[in-house]
Amino acid sequence: MTKIAIIYHSGYGHTEEIAKSVESGAASVAGVTTTLIPAENVGSYWQYLEEEADAIIFGSPTYMGSASAPFKAFMDASSKYWGKWRDKLAAGFTCSASHSGDKLATLQQLSIFAAQHQMIWVSLGLMPGNNSSKGSEDDLNRLGSFLGAMAQADADKGIEGITQSDKETAKILGARVAHASLRWNK
Repeated sequence: MTKIAIIYHSGYGHTEEIAKSVESGAASVAGVTTTLIPAENVGSYWQYLEEEADAIIFGSPTYMGSASAPFKAFMDASSKYWGKWRDKLAAGFTCSASHSGDKLATLQQLSIFAAQHQMIWVSLGLMPGNNSSKGSEDDLNRLGSFLGAMAQADADKGIEGITQSDKETAKILGARVAHASLRWNK
């Protein structure tokens, strides 16, 4: 079995909802098992990440143009395992209240973090949606990301404020990483 870990932080529940969608997409692929890990609870999972996980998908809300402080704490703590994730696949996702919200900066931060661990980054693999007069908020990849999955949730709403298209985009990222992991592990 190919094993995929999804490590995330969620301050208000939005990013956790996207993490669950990523997990759903990955778990939908035959031969793949998933483990959802809140970043603040990663302590008991270090050995699993080093020895068992074939891919690690990182998720953080975008706060002030960057990964959240609890996710950054996980990133900093991972330095003890530097080099131990070499050649594992990696991908990322983020969520913020604004349509842009500087989410690209967070995805860049996550991809650089993966590169520092000598991981192989898997992009979203979708063309951008909602970028023509015929587009809509219901399009997959409606926020037009290439590096990873982006989601937007209104600041004054709970998880019901996340669009179905953002959840479906996250599922596609999870499935893409799962398929890539199966090919990579052959």
